[in-house]
Amino acid sequence: MSQNNILVPIDFSEQSIIALEQSYNLARSTASTIILLHVTDSVEQDTQSKLDKLAQQVSTQSGLQANTMIVKGKVYEQIIKAAEKINAILIVMGFKSSKEVMKLIERSACPVITIKGKTHRNGCKNIVLPLDLTEATREKVNKAIEFAKFFNSTIRVISVRLVKERSYENKLIAYSHQVQKFIKEKGVPCTIKTLEGKNIADLVIDYADEVEADLIMIMSQREFNLTTLFIGSTAQRIVELSKIPVLSIRPMRRKAVARY
Repeated sequence: MSQNNILVPIDFSEQSIIALEQSYNLARSTASTIILLHVTDSVEQDTQSKLDKLAQQVSTQSGLQANTMIVKGKVYEQIIKAAEKINAILIVMGFKSSKEVMKLIERSACPVITIKGKTHRNGCKNIVLPLDLTEATREKVNKAIEFAKFFNSTIRVISVRLVKERSYENKLIAYSHQVQKFIKEKGVPCTIKTLEGKNIADLVIDYADEVEADLIMIMSQREFNLTTLFIGSTAQRIVELSKIPVLSIRPMRRKAVARY
């Protein structure tokens, strides 16, 4: 098994197969093995053979190495355990049950890409990176740069705020310019835009559609509002509604985060 592993939960639904196909470029770019994980209450005799056949199809279609795992238990709990066991760098999964997906995103130590839409381009031309003034949101910047370098992407930084938060406007604009400068110094193309409205999730999704984004990056916990748990509101709405893949990152537990 290679040093890098990407975990792809498979329930043989159309959406899980779409997610699997979207994992190919990620696996190539990170020199990863794709691990197909099937979580079940009871293993049927043909489950392993179906999963092995799918793994063979992956290898044939993509030239990538694919391995399989079958485990019993609650879906989100077993996905987290499997990711930890194989030291996954990423989980890529089709969006199905909102409740299960949100539990997984909130608890996963590694980034999670959820895929709800049916059609997606190969590669990743545009990455939408929403920012605010919280500490946690700053952690997305390096991850966005990492992905952008893998795929020669442009990072689309957006400063988002509610209408009632206009007092933050100057700080947000100044911070977005700092982030843009930092990203460009790393050799990655970057644009910035300020958005204001009544619903942050809708602002992010509408802008991502406008620029034909291939990925939206969010944090899985506190972001956009210091008093609101992001995963319970804005993040959940983005994950549930966006047809564009969403990458959720769990904030690191530390006292300070580097500033730009």
